[in-house]
Amino acid sequence: MIKKLVRHGNSWALVIDRPILDLLKICPEDPLEITTDGTTMTISPVSATSHKSRVAAARAKVNTLHKKAFEKLAE
Repeated sequence: MIKKLVRHGNSWALVIDRPILDLLKICPEDPLEITTDGTTMTISPVSATSHKSRVAAARAKVNTLHKKAFEKLAE
């Protein structure tokens, strides 16, 4: 399927047709994640477990990087 961007205020939008939303079981209110490798764009629904695992990984990374500062703040 080939789609064109449409003007939406000062921005541009990609309109996703209802049959595609129904096929993918996506509601218009569902959060979508947009990723790119520099040439291709992928749009996918954000699953609750995916979001939670990314937040947990980010939290672990921050805790590792700033462990000493957090320990000082806790004193």
